[in-house]
Parts: sequence; C-alpha cells; structure tokens
Amino acid sequence: MSTPSAESQLAEFAATLCLCDVPSAVVRRSEELFLDWVGSTLAGKGARPVETLASFMLSQGPVDGPSEVLIRRRCSSPLIAATINAAASHFAEQDDVHNGSVFHPAAVVFPPALAVAQALRRSGAELLLASVVGYEVGIRVGEFLGRSHYKVFHTTGTAGTLAAAAAVGSLLRLDALQMGNAFGSAGTQSAGLWEFLRDGADSKQLHTAHAAGAGLGAAYLAADGFSGARRILTGAQGLAAGMSSDADPARLTHRLGARWATAETSFKFHAACRHTHPAADALLQVIQEHGLNADDIVQVTARVHQGAIDVLGPVRNPQTVHQAKFSMGTVLAMAALHRRAGMAEFDAHFGDAQARGFCERVRMLLDEEVDAAYPARWIGKVDVLLRDGRVLHGRVDEPKGDPGNTLSRAELEDKAIRLALYGNGASEPEMRSLIGAVWALADAAVVPRLLGAPGPCVSTSLPSP
Repeated sequence: MSTPSAESQLAEFAATLCLCDVPSAVVRRSEELFLDWVGSTLAGKGARPVETLASFMLSQGPVDGPSEVLIRRRCSSPLIAATINAAASHFAEQDDVHNGSVFHPAAVVFPPALAVAQALRRSGAELLLASVVGYEVGIRVGEFLGRSHYKVFHTTGTAGTLAAAAAVGSLLRLDALQMGNAFGSAGTQSAGLWEFLRDGADSKQLHTAHAAGAGLGAAYLAADGFSGARRILTGAQGLAAGMSSDADPARLTHRLGARWATAETSFKFHAACRHTHPAADALLQVIQEHGLNADDIVQVTARVHQGAIDVLGPVRNPQTVHQAKFSMGTVLAMAALHRRAGMAEFDAHFGDAQARGFCERVRMLLDEEVDAAYPARWIGKVDVLLRDGRVLHGRVDEPKGDPGNTLSRAELEDKAIRLALYGNGASEPEMRSLIGAVWALADAAVVPRLLGAPGPCVSTSLPSP
C-alpha cells in the first residue's frame, strides 16, 4: 500500500482534529493570539490603504450580513468581512509571527475564522479549534517552502491561503477529502511578492486580504464538491516546484498532533518588521546598561541573518511611516532616540532630522552565527561605536515577545487597548468588555459580536454545512 501524500496527511489532521486533543495551554495561547489580533486590526482603522480596500470591498458586497467588519462597526458577508479585517490587521506591524516559518498567522487565520464562525453561529470552542487548525497548517506550509521562498515571496500571502482554508474548513466541518480539495484550490491562488517594498507600495495589506478571501472561498467551494489539485504543495507543478529551491516535504507532517506550532508563535513588541526586533532589543540593552544617549553613538552595526538583508535591504530612504518600519536604520533610530519603536514614535518622528541622521549611522552585516540559527532562532547582535572610541556589544537570544520571553496577559491587554485607542477603533471601556469576552470565548455557546450593538450581526440565508 502506497504511503499517503504529505498533503493528504495534513488534510486528514485538519479535518479530524478535536479540541479535546489540543493541550489546554495551546487553547489558552489561541485566546491570547486572538486578542492580540483584534488589537492589531483596530489599529488599522483610518489607514489609507486599509480604508481604500475596505471601501472597495463594501461597494461589492451586501449592505448587511452575519459577519463583523471591525474597523467599520458594521456587518457584511463572510467574504467581505474576512478580507477587510485581514487587511486591517496587517498594517500596524504589530500582528504575531512564527519564527521558523517566517509567517504571520493571525492576519490570515482569524479574519476568515471569525467571519465564518459568526455566519454559521459556531461556538467559541469551535472558533478556537479552527484557529489552531489554521495555525498548524499554515506554519507547516511556511516551513516546508523554506528560506529560498521567502527571499522573493511574502510567505504570509502564499502559505496564508492554505492556513485560511484550513481554518474555514474546520468550521465548515469538511471531511479529509474535502479539506484536501480546499488546500488544492487555496494553493493555486497563493501569491505575494516582496517587490512592493522598493516603492513603499500598499501591496502588503492586499496580500493578507487576498489570502484570507481566497482560502475562505476555497473551503466553501470544497464543501460544495469543487475539486482541487491533490498535490498542490509537492507535485511536479505545485507550489514548491514554482516557488522554492529548498522545500522540505517532511516539514509538512512533522510531529502532527504532538508538536504544537501554535504555541511557538511570537507576539510583536515593536511596531515594525520583525526582522528589526532582535537588533532593536540588543541596542536597547546596550543603551540601558551604559546609560547612553543617541548622540553618544557614532555607528551601529546590526549583525543579521540573510532574510533580514533580503527584506530590509531594498528600503534605503523610507518615504512613508509604513516603509520606515522596514528600515533597520529608522527602527534603531526610534529605539535610540525614544527608547521605543512604537506606533506613536513612528508617526511623530520617522522623518525628522534626528531620526534620519541616526539612520545613516546604521549598517547591516551578515553574521554567520545569526544566519545559521535563523529561522528557528532570531538572535540579535549589535556592535555600537561610541564617540569616545569604545565599541560596546549587545546580544539578545530571544527578542521580547518570543515564547521564552513572552508577553503576559496583562501586557497583551495593555497592548490591545493601546492599539485600539491609536486607531480610534474602540474606547478603553469597550476594550475591557471585549477582553473579558475573549478570555471567556471557550465557553461561549455562540461567537459573539465583538464591538457595536450587542447580539449577533444580521443573519442571512448562508448554508450551514
């Protein structure tokens, strides 16, 4: 008897996983990841690319529906809500990241999962299960595609289609064959190129919006008998063949049901590309230990992995706040000048003379140790040359937010409130109420509306598989 393909094994896992099989610590982590995602989504309110995409999508969809569009305090169809929420949650650069896959799961898993759970009136436990399924599938696809893929492709946009399909497929209660078909249809729509960074274009939000919508559609189509390629990942003309030179099929099924990649996911502390965080933490360590000011520093050498050079290297003269978040020099300038690379610091100071001056004193250097550890570990190392001639060295083995240096629930609550207030997405009392609902989600008979009028959104005639 032939060995089942990696795709079929992954589909079987996604279709049959029960919340009772998931360790309680992983379920609690899913609640925390969900709250973190809500905060990031609300911080996207008012951002021009997000609002442009939202206006277009709402012009194409129903005026009401069962699924919540968080930044607009209104409801629409699951597809419209998922697409808009996915775009909003990937703007502030505060959404989570899984190191080993270099993948941002929340932005492509929670938007379609919440939309469909609300549409089908699923329980909170079913939403949490769907999120675990989406994380486990998406992370493994990202790991499978490897470092060569990430050099050109935005993994959150590519692996994200399958993550979204898996989460929605769980809520639709697809069987293994249907789930495999959903993966096939999702994978053939995988897209997202890094070229947008050179121009500071708006594509990053489009990547997550497309992935969430494409994955959602793939799952619904599979529920109705629509077939997809059975070997969309490993086939002769599948994703790996077209998008990777170092794909490792073993990563797709590695310890399924025993290793919980969901719990490995990191929270983002700084409001910038994750590739900048290790160096920012290492620089802050040096500054705090030696009581330095930015003016004391002549040059900072950030010792980085190749992935950081690939993504951050093209951004040489950032012209927008969002582009500045992909500039190592600007991020380290925020850390040195303001002791924090947060939303407010970027908005107020990313382009001022002090920040630009410090940015010019930063360089990146490929470091053999850092590169060898990546992507499993993101080590931060900096060499800091001072005006008095001394060279100080900083090192961080686990950036703030990694599982071994994680944010507490109190810190996550504070972060979510700050993000909501930043985008005027919700008031603090509203967020306190929402936080309570998130911590009680596992016991909710029906996934509630998170903001706005109490009770569910308007129901529609959507099928309930």
